Amino acid sequence: MEFHMELDARELHCPLPILKAKKALAELQSGEVLRIMATDPGSVRDFQAFAKQTGNALLSHVQTGREFVFLMRRK
Repeated sequence: MEFHMELDARELHCPLPILKAKKALAELQSGEVLRIMATDPGSVRDFQAFAKQTGNALLSHVQTGREFVFLMRRK
């Protein structure tokens, strides 16, 4: 899937991946997609909750080894 911005949150622990994603999403226009790379195992649950709370859409999340890749669309 095409994305408009990429955020490297690998090796960061909660709540930093969410805080950095919130800041990055604020820079995007409505409908644009942010790709986030993280290694914190709790990030799956965190990004699901973040999407529900903010109204931004969590389009997908994929795990490859110990890395997680999320795609979020700004509301």
